Amino acid sequence: MLRPTRKMRWHHLPQFALLGVIASLGITPLAFAANDDAIADVTTPIVSPFDSRDYRVLTLENGLNVLLVSDPEADKAAASMNVRVGSAQDPDDLQGLAHFLEHMLFLGTEPYPESDGYQRYISNNAGSHNAFTAQQDTNYFFDIEPSALPGALDRFSEFFLSPLFNADHLESERNIVHSEYMARIRDESRRESDVLNQLLNPDNPTTGFAVGSRETLASPPEGEATLRERVIDFYHQHYDANVMNLAIVAPQPLDQLEELVVERFAEIPDNDLSVPTIDAPLIDADTLPRYIERQSLQDRRQLRFYYPVPDPTDDYRSKPTQLIAHLLGDEGDGSLLAVLREAGLADGLSAGVGRGDGNDALFTVSISLTPAGAERLDDIEATLFAAIEQLRNDGLSDWRYDEQASLNEQAFRFQQHGAPSQEATRLSMSLSRYPVEDVQYAAYRMDGPDAERQQAYLDALTPDNMLRFYSAPDIESDTVSPWFNTQWKEQAPAQPGQALGGLDLPGPNPFIASDLTLIEGQDERPSLLVDTPSFSAWHMQNDRFNTPSVEWRVSLQNPSASYSAEEAVLTRLLASWLNDSLNESLYPAWLAGQSFSAYPHARGMTLSFSGWRDGQTPLIEQAIEQLKTANITDGAFERVRYQLQREWRNAPQASLYGQASRTLGEALLTPQWSNADLLTASERFERSHLEDFRERFLDDLYVDAMAVGNLGAELAQEQAKLMRDQLQPRLTRNDIANLTPLAVSEEHSVLHPHSSRDESLVLRYLQGRDQTPEEQATSMVIARWLETPFYQQLRTEQQLGYIVNAGYSPLLEAPGIALMVQSPDVESGTIAERMDAFLDEASQRLEQLSEDELASYRQAVHDQLRQRDTSLAGMANRYWQATASDEVRFDRRDQLAELVMDVSLEDIEALWPALRKHTLDIRFNPGDEPSDVSAYREARSPMTKERTE
Repeated sequence: MLRPTRKMRWHHLPQFALLGVIASLGITPLAFAANDDAIADVTTPIVSPFDSRDYRVLTLENGLNVLLVSDPEADKAAASMNVRVGSAQDPDDLQGLAHFLEHMLFLGTEPYPESDGYQRYISNNAGSHNAFTAQQDTNYFFDIEPSALPGALDRFSEFFLSPLFNADHLESERNIVHSEYMARIRDESRRESDVLNQLLNPDNPTTGFAVGSRETLASPPEGEATLRERVIDFYHQHYDANVMNLAIVAPQPLDQLEELVVERFAEIPDNDLSVPTIDAPLIDADTLPRYIERQSLQDRRQLRFYYPVPDPTDDYRSKPTQLIAHLLGDEGDGSLLAVLREAGLADGLSAGVGRGDGNDALFTVSISLTPAGAERLDDIEATLFAAIEQLRNDGLSDWRYDEQASLNEQAFRFQQHGAPSQEATRLSMSLSRYPVEDVQYAAYRMDGPDAERQQAYLDALTPDNMLRFYSAPDIESDTVSPWFNTQWKEQAPAQPGQALGGLDLPGPNPFIASDLTLIEGQDERPSLLVDTPSFSAWHMQNDRFNTPSVEWRVSLQNPSASYSAEEAVLTRLLASWLNDSLNESLYPAWLAGQSFSAYPHARGMTLSFSGWRDGQTPLIEQAIEQLKTANITDGAFERVRYQLQREWRNAPQASLYGQASRTLGEALLTPQWSNADLLTASERFERSHLEDFRERFLDDLYVDAMAVGNLGAELAQEQAKLMRDQLQPRLTRNDIANLTPLAVSEEHSVLHPHSSRDESLVLRYLQGRDQTPEEQATSMVIARWLETPFYQQLRTEQQLGYIVNAGYSPLLEAPGIALMVQSPDVESGTIAERMDAFLDEASQRLEQLSEDELASYRQAVHDQLRQRDTSLAGMANRYWQATASDEVRFDRRDQLAELVMDVSLEDIEALWPALRKHTLDIRFNPGDEPSDVSAYREARSPMTKERTE
């Protein structure tokens, strides 16, 4: 719906913003002509010299701030509206109201009253949408095929103009909010926050219950305002153009984007509201120090130190906390983590500032403990304060700050833009907090050290200004937190511990790249650089992302890597040990923009190198040499085995939908091993077994490699030769078994995951008939056709749960469609019946599906497949995955996009009965016994690759 254009307000704008408005109208700014050179740099955000996008900042007459980004290369348009109102504004008697309002805005507006109209329009135009409510922000965002942006903005803008607050869906949406709460009730971070909120200042509004539930959002007593009236009142009291910030990233020119915005958003009410502020302190300093223990559901031991500090957001130009957090969170030789690791007390550490409310924040040091570390909390605390004292004495030297600033400038100069929806959301949030010129630069900006502010933060890191939180599964207490049912208790102040020795501050970083020149040249796709029976290397030169970076992937493949659960465990142990053993020595490289990781897979392990071209060769050489010859110590072996065992033990506590997806993969891919199998196998190993396995593994290798990025063929050839000479592979690709998709049983089967969750779930998998590209294309179109009505019927109308989705879900190249519902209180049999009814109705709808409707679904899938990569790493991973197929085709996605446009009604009608026939259910109700998934898998045959008529 188009609205008349209104003038934009020029008064009360800083000079740079006024110039941006004048320039956007094509008016010569005569009044500022004398200062053109000085002003030009601040009329738009400070951007990287390699950022070729066009920017424009507007402030509409109603006070709405708008940032427009024209990116001609973007194949999606995206918008994000950030409203500077969140759960901190919830009334005491309706906690979760801000979140509930967020849900209600999606359910129809005056010009678009259908409750699924917005979602359907976005989905039918190759888009996606979502929203989130934080303590002081509510953010709504979407992306879409660019030609459909006007229609999307028509619908999106009405959220803030004419929402219906649909009375028919009030109760159902309240149930969905409750389902969202229940889906996250076992989340460990939320459980800790629930306890933490009991210790902070209750007058600070960020300590409330943000999600909401049936209880907190219950209808008020008779005679008081109804729940719907309270929602509407909250909307009118808090939603106002002056507290909103809109960002749009799209390929359209700026003038066109400006016209779209002004026509649709200029009528948002201007009630002269301002961003809410929080005056109550976050914590009463007189209550500190406090020592808290809380029960974790997972087998994980964590020690956190919280220190109340001033909120550093307004100090973003000098970043007084960055160097402190960097040095305490350092992982190199002599660091706090390195000392604790060497003593066998910890296996992970992080430091930084969070929980900011504009005035106060919490500086947090989080340490992941080993069982031995759980017995020495006081010694760990003493070692932390020894590290802090070291910073006070000689840690905050100007050269350290300058080094950090230099690395930040490198990162800013060569930053890669994410997907348009991510960019729009980030920019709308940034526009809410920083001056216009810094919306891109704020996260990187370090103008110079502020010694006084740095000292103020260091002075806050004392034993008397501390909340110490220890979490472990064996903590028991009669005190339970109110919303996430977490047992916790307070302990008496601890006895002074004994600090460990060996702490040392890092020296100058030797890995900082010096050659950051860009090499011109862009290959269309990877080509074979080296092709021998035992070693293949692909290369693709790329300058599209304007960064002198390279992504190397090197797959070390061995026939026995997944032959048994024992071999699969050893493969994982070897990859984990390699990462662990290089952690200290390569941490400075990571800080300087180089990263390395090893990850296991069914054929062996992949070595991944990412970062600047300059300096990557010695990194490759060091990692491979470490793999071949480094000593595997008892301490390192036990540490990585414990980490893996902890992961496998905690698997039944993981998200239920994640467990269901894993169970599906275990059932329909071979070779696969369950978490229980892996855990059992791991208990039989000692260090010597890993040493023997390393020797066997490296003796029988086939190697695939690929380099994608800003490097020429000559350097790529040199690095490939280094890999081949060091690894000396001798097997061929034919010696390596493939990961094989299996055919679903024609008899409908039900499997139960090994879970200890309290929710119910059904994941129904509809499998295609074969692995041909034509079958994949048709399945994709059907999945898109099912997506919106499935969500609308089972989530919005039937209120089965918060996690409800349908979509294309292939297993390798085996096409399939997954329908999933997770519910807090509806048992799986009922969910399955509702799915049956939906699919029966879909069969009837299929008979009425018109060619015009089908065309919109085809186009949406086509556009999604043709999306450009938004990062070098994303591009590299996509091409890398293609090398795992029997037939290496880098144009597979383009081929599918073409085939999608040829999918006919007849194709869908032919495939639909087969999808209904070839189904597998993963179901769970609390207390269900896990199924023998391996028995189901062993009875399956490989899925046919070609069409059989």
